[in-house]
Amino acid sequence: MLDSLIVPLFVTADLPPRAELAEFGELLADTARTLSHEGVSYDAFLAGKVFWLDRPVLPEQRPQAEAESRFAAMLGHLAASGAGHTARGVLADMRRAIGAAVTVRYGDVGVAPAVFAIRDRDVRERTPDTALYVDTRHAAHDLVTVTRPYL
Repeated sequence: MLDSLIVPLFVTADLPPRAELAEFGELLADTARTLSHEGVSYDAFLAGKVFWLDRPVLPEQRPQAEAESRFAAMLGHLAASGAGHTARGVLADMRRAIGAAVTVRYGDVGVAPAVFAIRDRDVRERTPDTALYVDTRHAAHDLVTVTRPYL
């Protein structure tokens, strides 16, 4: 049996005005493939749904709103392989990896992405029906298998 830790999580980030939601989701999921802690790498798998957290915009506000940053979010589950992991440690590793990936892809958006643990129930209850599903492609099969019951 695979020794792993599964953490329900919430990720939110400011993105440039013309950023695409699906691309953001893929960036998060692919970032999770391999995480590292103090120079030691370990496999991970992220599955969840991404959606916009934009404020409501009236039609007359639309031209101005199109130049503003957009707020994207993901609710999902992160599985990390190996013994000795803690939710706090895995989330810190994921936070560093996502921060670096978002900066490389979108530049300095002014605020680091937020990554924090939530309750499994919140993932199920708070994910909008219109959210897009994403997961880590080519992840370790065992991690996908142990995470599947949570999805």
